[in-house]
Amino acid sequence: MTDQLAPEIEARIRESFAKQPMMETVGGEIVEIAPGRIVIEAPIREGLRQQQGFAHAGLIFTLGDNAAGYAALSVMPPGSEVLSVELKINLLSPGLGRLVAEGRVLKPGRRLVVVAADVWGVDESGARKLVAALQGTMIPVTV
Repeated sequence: MTDQLAPEIEARIRESFAKQPMMETVGGEIVEIAPGRIVIEAPIREGLRQQQGFAHAGLIFTLGDNAAGYAALSVMPPGSEVLSVELKINLLSPGLGRLVAEGRVLKPGRRLVVVAADVWGVDESGARKLVAALQGTMIPVTV
């Protein structure tokens, strides 16, 4: 894979992301796009915390799923959209600070794309702590 993503693929990813009410709800934004790699950041909003004040696992999963899914979309053919087939998560530490999900393609394919994502908690000083690791499979769908 090259380091540069074709402008039409980046536009397709950004257009798809903009249509997601879930990402709007959680405050997610794409901060990096490269072939087979997407980074999404989001704050841990008050309504998305669990009872002890940490990021809810559902928020962590959502960000990892989206980062992995859009990484997969970056290697899919034009006219495709992406759906998750299966995704496993290991929650490694409580989510604090701002969450950063880094999705990547492990193995592209015509019918299935194997993906992974790491979700980090980043504090005000920029220190990062790994919150979760995800691995799964995405499938292209025709739109």
